[in-house]
Amino acid sequence: MHEILAALPPGSTVLDLGSGRGSFDARLFPLRVVRADLAAPGERCGNFVLCCASSLPFASRSFNAVILNHSLEHFENLPDSLSEIARVLAPAGFLYIAVPDASTFTDRVYRWLARGGGHVNLFSDAAVIPQMVSATTGLKHAGTRVLRTSLSFLNRRNIVCRPPRRLLLFGGGHESFLRVLTFVLRRLDRWLHWRTSVYGWAFYFGDPLAPNLRSWSNVCVRCGSGHPSSLLKTAGKVVAQRFLPPVYTCPACGARNFFTDHEDLEESRLSSQSP
Repeated sequence: MHEILAALPPGSTVLDLGSGRGSFDARLFPLRVVRADLAAPGERCGNFVLCCASSLPFASRSFNAVILNHSLEHFENLPDSLSEIARVLAPAGFLYIAVPDASTFTDRVYRWLARGGGHVNLFSDAAVIPQMVSATTGLKHAGTRVLRTSLSFLNRRNIVCRPPRRLLLFGGGHESFLRVLTFVLRRLDRWLHWRTSVYGWAFYFGDPLAPNLRSWSNVCVRCGSGHPSSLLKTAGKVVAQRFLPPVYTCPACGARNFFTDHEDLEESRLSSQSP
């Protein structure tokens, strides 16, 4: 989503819809950000509005960009929600949508562990959302990025309530176990051309917009932030180990993760592959 946020002129208005506490750090961009969700977050998160996506309390054409970061799968009235998003989006506006692929190992585990996880819309075809959104909003589909998993939702540091007993099957959610598991999943995908490290897609809409669509394999097991392997190497975050794979320190939270150089991964094949 940062490609869209960085492309907006200073002072532009952005709607972070279904945001919870926020999909991004608004302090990084000179923008006017409005967070909106069905339930208020447990702490202050700036300009927050309590509302339903299918009936937005905003004037028409009032936002230069709308961010839907893992919220579309939760909207019960999907057609009306898309119509409302089209209404509040200004002409020449931008739209970012990230959703899980319901056919992937990661999303199946998430829904099994969270007893559905509140997902009422299950997407398993990368072509469905661009067709649906472009037909409703008239926005040009600028590209799709394959999103890879870190299984950070299994990290016991991120679970505020009592961890479910099912978490014992995943090392109790300890980072050392998740660090190894995510690395193994990436290697399986590289060697056997599977999709075990894939969990969803990011869709970009708007013109002109040319986002970087390379799939980032280095996703932090603690905070879930993805980072280009070239950036991690340039920033000196990667450390070689004598008998183990190299590790990197997450620039966002400082957690240690196993490193993979994803420049040689087959993103184009994964992007076009239907589950």
